[in-house]
Amino acid sequence: MTRGRRLAERIATLGTLPSDDDEVRARKGTLAIAAVVVSVLAIVWVGTYLALGLPVSAAIPFGYQVVSLLSLVGFSRTKDYRLFRASQLVLMLVLPFALQWSLGGFVASSAVSLWALIAAFGALFFYSAAAAIPWFLGFVGLTVASGVLDPVLATRAAAIPEPLRIAFFVLNVTGVALTAYLLLQYFVRSREAALRRSDALLLNVLPAPIAERLKRHPGVIAESHPDVTVLFADVVGFTPFVERTPATRVVSVLDEIFTAFDGLAERHGLEKIKTIGDAYMVVAGLPEPRPDHAEAAVEMALEMLAEMDRLRGSLGLDLTIRIGVASGPVVAGVIGRRKFSYDVWGDTVNVASRLESSGLPGQIQVSAELRERLAAQFRFAERGEVELKGKGSRTTYIVEGRAGDPPPFAEPARG
Repeated sequence: MTRGRRLAERIATLGTLPSDDDEVRARKGTLAIAAVVVSVLAIVWVGTYLALGLPVSAAIPFGYQVVSLLSLVGFSRTKDYRLFRASQLVLMLVLPFALQWSLGGFVASSAVSLWALIAAFGALFFYSAAAAIPWFLGFVGLTVASGVLDPVLATRAAAIPEPLRIAFFVLNVTGVALTAYLLLQYFVRSREAALRRSDALLLNVLPAPIAERLKRHPGVIAESHPDVTVLFADVVGFTPFVERTPATRVVSVLDEIFTAFDGLAERHGLEKIKTIGDAYMVVAGLPEPRPDHAEAAVEMALEMLAEMDRLRGSLGLDLTIRIGVASGPVVAGVIGRRKFSYDVWGDTVNVASRLESSGLPGQIQVSAELRERLAAQFRFAERGEVELKGKGSRTTYIVEGRAGDPPPFAEPARG
């Protein structure tokens, strides 16, 4: 980060509060930077008018510098944005016209009243659109009044050399344009950064296609998916671990595990639905259908076991997971109005959950239907009849590995 950018960020946070949302922070920061930029540029007018022997005209931009500095100091201490906003916009709106009148009108002042546009347009950033209208009308009214007074003011215009008057006209036009552009740049960048953060948070809750639909068409979102694969995983032995471990360590371990699983879900294109305590749920094949959803889910399950083995060593914990996987139809949708939740329902979800809860530590338990579907891609071992709560007795299978991998404890081939 450059020194100038660091300085700008320090100025932008002078009056911010921890409770400020992104919108308020952007407005406060933009106004604070505007006050500093205009105060620094005012040095040119103060020095020039003093050199020309125009102390009254020099006193007007100097007065702005002094009052603006005091308001910035007060703002940094009191955090009173309303007072700071009102005082800055009044100064920015009125003083350019006062300076123009002191110099003898539009021509003699090189239309210095253009600087009041910073207040007129800046009010759109610092207030609401409706509340900014009076400030723009104020600029129009002062401009009209200046036009009416201009013939009288011109009779006592300050003696400013023509080249200097032209230079000041160029400076006023470019200075206003540059200041407005920089403020707009800062404000837009702040809004874009805030929007990216908001979108990132939204995508942590909802799948990207669902989030886009919800932003465009708020309301109930419900879809039927005829064929998906649901995966449940649960950390075995986590409850005793919680009872004997400090809270920060518990959360840190669970965060490490689930963050690793999130990475696997993203890599395999599965949609994380939720975590419930130490349980983790993902679905393959929604919200966008895919023909290989069952294979993708089992691939992820195998990598979850491998990842858990790695984490067990790095974390120094005797923890493992058990996994249940089932395929079939589900209903998916968004529930809630204030706090959104994307969830799935149906018998497939219940079967996957029961396969997990009745499974074995360090194993992936699947239904007979899933085993039949993936018989060519993976190796399975029949576990036998297993009682699934609420589903009765069913034949289940344990995933032993990929079809091309050697079986566990296989003897090496002999030449």
